[in-house]
Amino acid sequence: MPDAASTLARLVRDAVAAAGDPAKAPGMQAYMRSAMPFRGVQAGPLAAVCRSVFAAHPLPGRTAWEACVRELWDGASYREERYAAIALTGHPRYRGFQDPRTLPLYEHLVVTGAWWDHVDTVASNRVGPLLGGHADAVTPVLRAWAVADDLWLRRTAVIAQLARKGDTDLELLRYAVEANLEGTPFGREFFVRKAIGWALRQHARTDPVWVRAFVAEHEDRLSGLSRREALKHL
Repeated sequence: MPDAASTLARLVRDAVAAAGDPAKAPGMQAYMRSAMPFRGVQAGPLAAVCRSVFAAHPLPGRTAWEACVRELWDGASYREERYAAIALTGHPRYRGFQDPRTLPLYEHLVVTGAWWDHVDTVASNRVGPLLGGHADAVTPVLRAWAVADDLWLRRTAVIAQLARKGDTDLELLRYAVEANLEGTPFGREFFVRKAIGWALRQHARTDPVWVRAFVAEHEDRLSGLSRREALKHL
C-alpha cells in the first residue's frame, strides 16, 4: 500500500490535472520562460485545489510532510506541482515544523528551483519567518548562503527579510548586500542586482535614513538598477 506522502502527492497531481486549462498552459509557460510545462491552472484555482486536497488528506507527521513536499517537487512533470509543494510547506497544519531543521529542505527547493517564482516565496515567506523565530541558528546559514557558489542562495540571503520591517537584522542585511555588490562573483547578475534593490527599497519603508546612508556609502559599487530600486520611493 502506498504511504501517506505518496498518496497525497498523487492526489494533488490528479487534482491539478483535472483543474488544468490546456488553452492557458502555453502562455503561462512562455511568461515564466519555463522548460517545465504548465497544466494551465492559475494562482487562485491552484490555491483552492491545494486547500481542498490538503484538508482532506492530513499527513501523520514531519517525516511524511517533508517526504510529500520532496515527492511533489522532485517528481514534478508540471510547474503547478512544484507550486503545490511550496504551498504544502506553508500549510497551517504543519506550522510546527517551521524550525531550523527545515532549512536543508528549503535550500534544496532554492537550488533546484533556480528561478524567481520558486525562490522568492521560499526566501521571504519561509526562510524569513524562520529567521524571526530562530535567529541564532538561521543567521549563520544565511550568512553562508550570501557567499555561496549559487546565485539563488545569494538572492535568498538578500531578500529573506523583506517582511521583517522593524525587526530587520541590519547587520545581516548589510552583510548579504555587501557580499553581492558589483565586483563580487554574482554582482552583475540581474536577479542579484534586482534583489539588492528590492531589499533596500522594502527596508526604506521602515528606515529611509538607513537606506539613504547605505546607498551613499556604496555609491561606487551599487549597480544602477539596485540604486534606482532602493531609492524608488524616497
